[in-house]
Amino acid sequence: MANEFSEQLKNWRHHLHMHPETAFEEKQTAAFVAAELRKMGIEVIEGIGGTGVVGTLKVGNGKEIIGLRADMDALNLPEKGQHPYTSQNVGKMHGCGHDGHTTQLLGAAKLLSERKNFNGTVRFVFQPAEEPGHGAKAMLDDGLLEKYPFDEIYGLHNLPALPAGTFATRVGGISSSEDNFTIKIKGKGGHASAPHLGIDPLVTAAEVIMSLQTIVSRNVNPLETAVVTCTELYMDGIHNATPSNVRILGDTRSYTPAMQKLIEDRMRAIVEHTCAMNGAQCEFTYTHEFQPAINQKQCVDVAVKAAQNIVGADKVNSNCEPWTASEDFGVFASHVPGCFLELGSGKSPISTENTPLHNSTFDYNDDILVTGAEFFAELIKLRLAAK
Repeated sequence: MANEFSEQLKNWRHHLHMHPETAFEEKQTAAFVAAELRKMGIEVIEGIGGTGVVGTLKVGNGKEIIGLRADMDALNLPEKGQHPYTSQNVGKMHGCGHDGHTTQLLGAAKLLSERKNFNGTVRFVFQPAEEPGHGAKAMLDDGLLEKYPFDEIYGLHNLPALPAGTFATRVGGISSSEDNFTIKIKGKGGHASAPHLGIDPLVTAAEVIMSLQTIVSRNVNPLETAVVTCTELYMDGIHNATPSNVRILGDTRSYTPAMQKLIEDRMRAIVEHTCAMNGAQCEFTYTHEFQPAINQKQCVDVAVKAAQNIVGADKVNSNCEPWTASEDFGVFASHVPGCFLELGSGKSPISTENTPLHNSTFDYNDDILVTGAEFFAELIKLRLAAK
């Protein structure tokens, strides 16, 4: 039976890997998920937040409702891997492992629908559009919590940097926010031989870029984490002429709304005052793309216990370092208590030898499919213990 279950998960995962769909285009994926859930006797609602799917399984008379979440979307990335189930959709691939995440939640649904060893209700939340950070909000805007509420929510993400079959989580911020910024500086261009006749926005931009580095080094508590990164620089000058306009793009990472505000406020002040000092005009835009995922202690405690029951205490890190990548799970966790975990997927004991996420040759490690499914099932068994 164990081998049969493992093979079924592999078949599901390989099917999903062959048919990747990107944000809000997950129609075939959603239909596949919904069909498999219905085979298990689980109540299914489709089209939440565009292409989201919610399955509901109620056992006994327990009043508590627990949400389990997986993301379904792929990347706009051509696959270069060599296996029998490579992507059949040109220019798209599951390069982040969402095919594995979806499969694990389907596997948990199968286990729970067969075992029925809990007392309460489980919501299986299959989310679209995690990669651009819009899917969770779309589901909530579509009335997810009003129509299909849950009291807590749990999710996981594979991580090649960790050994396969290990878990890592922590209380507090587990994955960072991602905020994007655009700085437009307008000066007065002119001949490179007569800089005194113009207002050089490139020199001003250089001062801004260097000054932004002081936010982390001089405004952020050394015991907290924040990242400010300028990633692109554009201008309209030529070899012998200073530009009139410069544009700086970049992003920031942090783990609390307070830190997001500190970074934004300090950036705005630096940009505006530096430009004023140089006689240049500026426009500063700051947008919030991903919320930080904040784990609540009561949810971490039960998730850690479930993970320990599945893989052993020595393979569970309950106070890991936070992840500087961003995850759309944070939107759900800002509305109800939750816990997000990292599940090691590394095939090599040396993390740098493992293919990283968002790589054109990435392929989910099938060896951890059952581990993830059993973890979710154990979590529900513990959290909704039969009275």
